[in-house]
Amino acid sequence: MSDQREILVGETADSSDLQLPVVELLTGRGFVTGKSGSGKSNTASVIAEELLEAGFPLLIVDTDGEYYGLKEEYEMLHAGADEECDIQIGPEHAEQMATLALEENVPVILDVSGYLDEDVADELLRKIARQLFVKEKKMKKPFLLVVEEVHEYIPEGGGVGETGNLLIKISKRGRKHGLGILGISQRPADVKKDFITQANWLVWHRLTWDNDTKVVGRIIDTEYSELVSDLNDGQAFVQTDWTERDVRKVQFRRKRTFDAGATPGLDDFERPELKSVSDALVGDLQHISERKEREENRVVELENELEKKEKRIETLEDELESARDVSSAAKQMADALTRKETMQTKLGGGGNDEEMRRLHEEIVDLETERDELAETVEAREERIETLEQTLESRTDAVERLREANDHLQDRVRDLTHKRERSEQVANAETDGAESEIVLADGDDIEFGYTSVEPQSSADDPEEITTATPPEPPEAVFEGEWIDETLDRVADQSQCSVTTARRALVVLAREDPLESKTVASAVGRSTVAVQGMLSELRTEGLLDRPAERTYTLSTDVRSKLHTMASEE
Repeated sequence: MSDQREILVGETADSSDLQLPVVELLTGRGFVTGKSGSGKSNTASVIAEELLEAGFPLLIVDTDGEYYGLKEEYEMLHAGADEECDIQIGPEHAEQMATLALEENVPVILDVSGYLDEDVADELLRKIARQLFVKEKKMKKPFLLVVEEVHEYIPEGGGVGETGNLLIKISKRGRKHGLGILGISQRPADVKKDFITQANWLVWHRLTWDNDTKVVGRIIDTEYSELVSDLNDGQAFVQTDWTERDVRKVQFRRKRTFDAGATPGLDDFERPELKSVSDALVGDLQHISERKEREENRVVELENELEKKEKRIETLEDELESARDVSSAAKQMADALTRKETMQTKLGGGGNDEEMRRLHEEIVDLETERDELAETVEAREERIETLEQTLESRTDAVERLREANDHLQDRVRDLTHKRERSEQVANAETDGAESEIVLADGDDIEFGYTSVEPQSSADDPEEITTATPPEPPEAVFEGEWIDETLDRVADQSQCSVTTARRALVVLAREDPLESKTVASAVGRSTVAVQGMLSELRTEGLLDRPAERTYTLSTDVRSKLHTMASEE
């Protein structure tokens, strides 16, 4: 792999080159969005081209069959269901695909557009993603998983299936193992907000639908909800956590390779010469396909053989029934005859009994063979059911452990915050141990204590009144007057009520503050906190005196003064 640290993808509004850090792209959580024709797929292709140029492999989940144009310049494995692919694969190839991508450094285009059965495509993606996650736990190698039309797997309104939950898991926990993810969608309103708020780099191309522009306003700021609709093709607002400047307007360059996703025109379509990986690298995949085909053919053969034997059994049973009818008629005739020799003449010396025994033995043998085949099939079905139950049990156990881990992390943050509050109170008590503490009341001092030195006056000595210190600021932002508002802010911003309350405390102690300073104080990403502060401003709790800077609103200040005076 290359030692290159950054890639060039375009230029900013001030004509400066836009360089993106390679490690952050490969291991981070990205989201690229924009309406059809705005340039989102071009941006994803540009990023892919630059990573491939630097020697970094990746896996692209192609839902529309438009990324094979990358093979015009780069050797990539194009796998899917169509004949145009280098190899046709199914869920049974998942482990080998992950091995090629991670261990053999083979870039992969997973083209799921050609599968007639959507369940097969979904299972294939799920198994490959799981294998990447498992292998990365040991390898810890920077690697990027690109997923087109990510809203189909993690929708905002509908239920999230097993594949969607796995992609969310990768977005939350893949970074520490080296596995990054880039989700692409033309409708951000349809993407589950948990995925968007977890992203630490986002690219917003042109959006015009109200539901989509509202998402921009919540995540970036309300002013961008209008600006995003005026962007030209290829232009975007780039939002990252690794730069001091949160949002930059960028013009992405055009992709160098063949644009297979372009709208067809009247000109003749010419498919370019495409590169591919060597046949040796796909040999194992072909062996898996051949083995599966042999197994399927053997199953068909056994089923045909079983069907033939069942038909033979039916024929023999018919013959046996016919023989029994003849035997019964012979016995009835024997009873009617009085002479033994006459009976023998009619029955032919007992030949019918021998034929019946022979037919009966042949039927018994065929029935035994049929039962053995049926038992073999039943045993295999029971084995498959057992394995499926074991897999489901392990999946449930992993999900329970994940939920327990998330709960413990929240608990650790709460305990850390309480410890910091205790230390602040203890420091305040230590600083004021040598003098009385008076309750400050005025515009110049808010939520604080002051140490007053004794003063004497011969004419009119001033009496100093001491008071019990008020509760810490956190208590001020609790109660019916604000709890319901904070609940709405949490629902709209994907930040917790606790985080919103902490942000208000930070601003109450010292403001105005920039959003990144508040984010550092509450222990959340700048992207997530920016959306929360925007919602607080919408609810009338904050004002914005300058860009990216916030302060408590006049109404909230007045409320806090009133509460302090009442105490």
